[in-house]
Amino acid sequence: MASLIPSILLFKDPHTQIVLVGVALVLLIVVIFAVHSCSAEKEDEGEQNSFTSFLRFFYASFLKPHTGDGTGNGQQDALESFYKAQAGVYDATRKRLLRGREDMLELVAAQLVHKAAKDRTHDTKLIWVDIGGGTGWNIEAMSAFVSVPDFFSSVYLVDFSPSLCEVARKRFTRLGWKNVKVVCQDARIFRLEDHEKGPDTLGFASPTFTTSYLEGNAGSVGGADLVTLSYSLSMIPDFYSVIDSLGFLLGPSGTIGVVDFYVQSIVDLSCRNYTGGFINRHVNWFGRLFWRAWFDVDRVGLEAGRRDYLEYRFGTVLSVDSRNYLLGSIPYYVWLGCSKRPALNSSDYPHEIVERLDAAVTESPYLSPVNHTKALSRTVETSAPAELRSKAFDAAVVNLSANLPLPSFFYQNHHWRIYYDDQLQKHAQFKHEYIYAFTWEDSRVDHRLLKLSADDVVLAITSAGDNILSYALSSPARIHAVDLNPNQNHLLELKVAAYTALPYADFWKLFGEGRHPQFRSLLCSRLSPHMSSRAFQYWLQHTNIFDAPRGRGLYETGGSRHAIRVVRVLATILGLKSQIKKLLEAKTLNEQREIWTKKIRPFIMSKLLSYFVVSSEKFLWAALGVPHNQLAMLEADHLASESISNPASPDSPLGHSAKELDSTRGQAVWEYMIQTLDPVIESSLIGSENPYYLVCLNGAYTHRCHPDYLAPKSHAKLSRPNAFNGLRIHTDEINEVVTRLKPGSFTVAVVMDSMDWFDPGSEEADGQIEKLNRAMKIGGRVLLRSAALRPWYVDSFENFGFVGRRVGARIGGACIDRVNMYASCYILTKIEDITPSPKNPSRENSVDLEKLEL
Repeated sequence: MASLIPSILLFKDPHTQIVLVGVALVLLIVVIFAVHSCSAEKEDEGEQNSFTSFLRFFYASFLKPHTGDGTGNGQQDALESFYKAQAGVYDATRKRLLRGREDMLELVAAQLVHKAAKDRTHDTKLIWVDIGGGTGWNIEAMSAFVSVPDFFSSVYLVDFSPSLCEVARKRFTRLGWKNVKVVCQDARIFRLEDHEKGPDTLGFASPTFTTSYLEGNAGSVGGADLVTLSYSLSMIPDFYSVIDSLGFLLGPSGTIGVVDFYVQSIVDLSCRNYTGGFINRHVNWFGRLFWRAWFDVDRVGLEAGRRDYLEYRFGTVLSVDSRNYLLGSIPYYVWLGCSKRPALNSSDYPHEIVERLDAAVTESPYLSPVNHTKALSRTVETSAPAELRSKAFDAAVVNLSANLPLPSFFYQNHHWRIYYDDQLQKHAQFKHEYIYAFTWEDSRVDHRLLKLSADDVVLAITSAGDNILSYALSSPARIHAVDLNPNQNHLLELKVAAYTALPYADFWKLFGEGRHPQFRSLLCSRLSPHMSSRAFQYWLQHTNIFDAPRGRGLYETGGSRHAIRVVRVLATILGLKSQIKKLLEAKTLNEQREIWTKKIRPFIMSKLLSYFVVSSEKFLWAALGVPHNQLAMLEADHLASESISNPASPDSPLGHSAKELDSTRGQAVWEYMIQTLDPVIESSLIGSENPYYLVCLNGAYTHRCHPDYLAPKSHAKLSRPNAFNGLRIHTDEINEVVTRLKPGSFTVAVVMDSMDWFDPGSEEADGQIEKLNRAMKIGGRVLLRSAALRPWYVDSFENFGFVGRRVGARIGGACIDRVNMYASCYILTKIEDITPSPKNPSRENSVDLEKLEL
């Protein structure tokens, strides 16, 4: 390989360079296969050694011409030309080449198990059709996830290669599986009606083909519950007709699973909202050119249209893009889909339509696109809760008008996550990283101040989701979790899915200890049916957070990990590890105070650290999430505390220049740290009462000390069916969410310290306060925390129909909660409605369902 590099540089023609690189890669793959063939499994039909198997594979794949055997059977002739020489060694030589097959099977099995558990009224077994199933490897591999003879009533392996089908028949004879039938047939003409008996007759004609979005129901046998294509779609020349035929083959509530090679540019997808996410989907120009040419030798088509048409014809449930790094980073994808039209044979179909349209109006991503008559529309209008139509509804209208599938959020098993456009810069700016791995707001104080009831509708910033789960323990009518960072919402989704699918022991390992060695398996087999496609993609790309052997776990990830690592590095350098351990083991406050005062505080609270590390604006933002405007607020308070005329009076950044504020930053941050940490040490035992600082110092919670959502009784409550029916997860700004809520619809808003982020005196802050007033009921409350003793925007709240009350302040060494990270805590109560200003008019509902032509 190394010797080829200088030679390649001698050629200026890019096509020549590509050819030489291809030759080099062929040699590399030969070496890799030769090395790994020693550990390959024995073939089913002979005593040949693994090296002989490799030689047969290499000859059939790279040397033998695939022009057909002259039988005149077109595609079948071509397939036999390719597979006949290697049918007996196919499985042994494909294990490392065809990656992702086990993942696809595990994901579809998880979907089927979830549906079976949900539909306990029917005890019928399922039908599975494996298109291009070849030697039957997929069907045998499925037994690792479900019992194939017991779980399925019928399994059909459909393949056009007689040689591969013969290997499959021998396989299932050996296994003794009587419910598996091998059908050597063109996938385009395979029909279940030819093999399955319907309820009334013994035979059925194939349904009439139609391209209508709403027509083309499955045949009278009800359709297959599962259809899979494992590296077969790329081998089918006439892929359009095959994909169309799957629409007739699949049952109304069935699942499709596909794994295959692909190449595609992200530019081609920029205008699509129904693909289920784009993480790792882009393949660079060289990869697209090279892999197309490489696979074209074996008549494997990697044109993007195959996957595009699949996504157009069906709704996307889950979508994953990955690389086979063992063999030159070959791109492959795993995709799960379903019918893009609603289940027309549901016994409670009219009710289902009303429910789903109602859900669309209330920002749930369930939507049924058909049969909204005038009477039905009136029913929806009168039954709709207090929310206006959401961005999800708008996206659905656009897609339905263009005969496109709905965004993937609409095909999830749960309605928690609301549609958002992940290509917008405001979401992409976070670059697949959350800032907070745990929430810094004290849920115990929130409960005491808010006293949530079943009548409350809560809007709260997601952060790490801990506070959202804490509010859910009070069972309010609705919780709107809002965060602009998609990754923070991915973390909340993971926690909600874990409540839904995992026992307490696994839940504790994930979020108590922050580590789980079987996380990837749990994600695919247990959690995937309860997650949106984008959240699932994110966690599949970041499984190392939980299962890396040398990783430190969840609570040392995200932007805030930098602050935690600084503390750890300092503790190591200064020899404080043993003292921190003693601090966490302290039994009394006096013992804790002594360790802190004499052993730890002199180093951690040194001015040197404050001036050169903590007071850095870049560090404050990256590690602690402190924006510039919030930093200015605490600097202004510090200037006010130094004032001779009135040292106890808080101040506003509006009264100072940027130079004045920055001039005292080091001292201001140092004193802020003192006012934060000293009262915490004085008032709560870190090791047994304060999980917020425990997790920073220990890297994990303990069974003695943890947030309330991690308690066994909390898991028992929130793991019940429908525990999160009232949860809506919005990936957007607060302004965008409250604009789409009907006036007077929610009772509590928890905005954390987000108001500190606005420019002092800005119109944007006034606009958000005005919208909060419009969307909140009289008597509704806004709970906020601030880095200032009296934030400048309290006056704005009072100008827009609220009355403010400070319910916590760090004055005279007071500790406002167990975190004590903020200088003050306020509750703003709405006492009057205000008239919207011309700059912020209420959004009118302009979409008429009755006029939408489907």
